[in-house]
Amino acid sequence: MLVSVIVTTKNEEKNLENCLKSIKNQDFSLGETEIIVVDNDSTDKTKAIARRYTEKVFNRGPERSAQRNLGVRESSGKYILYLDADMTLSEKVIAESVRLMESDSELAGLYIPEKIRGRGFLGKVRAFERSFYDGTVIDAVRFVRKDKFLEVGGFDDNLTGPEDWDFDKKIRNAGKVEFIQTPIFHNEENFNLKKYLGRKKYYSRDFQKYIAKWGKKDPDIQKQFGFYYRFVGVFTEQGKWKKLFRHPVLATGMYFLRFLVGLTTLKI
Repeated sequence: MLVSVIVTTKNEEKNLENCLKSIKNQDFSLGETEIIVVDNDSTDKTKAIARRYTEKVFNRGPERSAQRNLGVRESSGKYILYLDADMTLSEKVIAESVRLMESDSELAGLYIPEKIRGRGFLGKVRAFERSFYDGTVIDAVRFVRKDKFLEVGGFDDNLTGPEDWDFDKKIRNAGKVEFIQTPIFHNEENFNLKKYLGRKKYYSRDFQKYIAKWGKKDPDIQKQFGFYYRFVGVFTEQGKWKKLFRHPVLATGMYFLRFLVGLTTLKI
């Protein structure tokens, strides 16, 4: 069983090696993995680091959608796992994903819980916030059958920012989705509020394209862009409200951060 892991990069020399090591160190007795790195004109040592771990190193831009689609075209696996370079895998992520997918041929994709690794108060706030999103419409499938990826046309090259949500909707329309328990870790140890808000603003540019594609009345769109769900529903559904009361300081910080993000992307 071959799993193709596609890593997209742009000037990621500080993060990439840890990501690739975590792929190489997978406890996966059911088959093999191949690593495909698709870079976007890096000017640092990203490509050189990538070539220490795989011969499949490509260059494509302008954004992640095109990079991921190229990675899939160059892949040989039955399954696709796509990662950002600042992510690392728990050692059983691929094994658990394959076992679940092989147990049910109707499964098209899997959600993988994401845990933020960050320093200081804002790092803890980001980790706390992200813990509410797993398996919701704010999340997106990350492990998919290659045939389903191709069936839905992969990522939309015309979207930058909401491309994950768009892809997730297409996969859910193509088959069943589930989630595993083993996490992915997302490195935000050097969290910078100004850069974070700038990135949120940049990725909000195509929100209107995404909304127009699916329609304002689409139930996922209403949740993803609706005030109630983004500020209340996603944090309280399925008993999650209890976490807010257990961690009032983090909850306050989280709502302050959400408020700043809302102001930043208000003009979508």
